[in-house]
Amino acid sequence: MPTRTYDYLGLDVFTGTAFEGNPLAVFPDARGLSDSEMQTLARELNLSESSFVFPPSTPELLADLRIFTPGVEVPFAGHPTIGTAFALCELGRVPADAAGFVLGERIGPVPVRLESREPFSAWLRTPPISFGPIYGRADCAAALGLSVDELLDTPARAAGAGNPFLFVAARTPDAVDRAVPDVAAIERIAPGSAVTGIFVFAPSAGGAYSRMFAPLAGVPEDPATGSATGPLAAYMAEYGLCERREGLRLLNEQGVKMRRRSTIHALLHFSGGTLDHVEVGGSAVRVIRGSVTLP
Repeated sequence: MPTRTYDYLGLDVFTGTAFEGNPLAVFPDARGLSDSEMQTLARELNLSESSFVFPPSTPELLADLRIFTPGVEVPFAGHPTIGTAFALCELGRVPADAAGFVLGERIGPVPVRLESREPFSAWLRTPPISFGPIYGRADCAAALGLSVDELLDTPARAAGAGNPFLFVAARTPDAVDRAVPDVAAIERIAPGSAVTGIFVFAPSAGGAYSRMFAPLAGVPEDPATGSATGPLAAYMAEYGLCERREGLRLLNEQGVKMRRRSTIHALLHFSGGTLDHVEVGGSAVRVIRGSVTLP
């Protein structure tokens, strides 16, 4: 019986250290894979996300990108964008003198700015961020196994850039580490159709200490959530948890509880006192070269 072989790279993203950060599989040439096959491969690899690269659909794009969790396809995600940028650079598919490029994702074009190639560091421009509903703080605390007194007084609110997350601000990193999500309670207060996951964080002097749970998308806990870091920065600016100034840089430290420490940077850009957009940046390293064979 004829078979097809697809190569992939195994990367760790939002880290410069192998076996930390957020693991990612990148299929650099996914031509011929169907939607169901990509979903099956993402489920088989069982990482928080896998990315599948296709030829560009328009001249301004370097490539098109499809992103799958083990359970669903998502329109945009941070660590697959940064990780795919690293993979394309490593494979020589980005001109040596290029300062950046644009990837086509389901949400639309996502610009990527290259800060350095060795060590690798890149920034993506988060798609437009919007705020959603406010949820009951007591319900959110209970869904995380915390008391409402362990939360800040800021609203528990949805925000996102393609993928909405429910942001819950805790008073201390210890409270964040003690969070134990109740999947049934999360589904009651924020069903999968409403939010991608619940993002609990504690503000710090330079940013935030966080964890993100997305059990309804097949991700019990995510070591690094780049697509939530832009909305996190917008939430912190909206509710006075950081300065509102051009060029403010925040650090989202995530994955520590999972022993997968990730460092995700956010760069805030303001116009006339209003948040205009957020860049999200980080690094990546390769740890695996592999292949899969399909009928």
